[in-house]
Amino acid sequence: MRGPWYGPGIGVLAVLTAVSACGTLPERRDEVSTEVTRFEQALGAGQRERLCAALAPATREELEQSAKTRCVEAIEEQELPVAGAVRGVDVYGDQARVVLERDTVFLAHFPTGWKVTAAGCQPRPQRPYACEIKGG
Repeated sequence: MRGPWYGPGIGVLAVLTAVSACGTLPERRDEVSTEVTRFEQALGAGQRERLCAALAPATREELEQSAKTRCVEAIEEQELPVAGAVRGVDVYGDQARVVLERDTVFLAHFPTGWKVTAAGCQPRPQRPYACEIKGG
């Protein structure tokens, strides 16, 4: 005897609903691009509080611990480049990479939105990116 026909259908519907609630890929790319643009504007304007608010919790904590000072003071000491225009955005689930003219920024999605997990990143052949700011 066969079980109810709707069992697998309900599971598929639940997964589709959950995925669609996260937004479409173009929407997520736009959100990530907007967040990086805000981060870069705050960097250019010297708005250290906004820069710190844009960081993921672990990234902010790592920055403060390595500098042995508060984020608003530590972030000023970082050598973040003037990044230029966005050249590409890759979103992989709750992780994203934004390639700019002179920088690469990594983000993660939190309940409060996208947060920067690493910035001032430069690619290295056959090795992970080297980043000025990164989480632990």
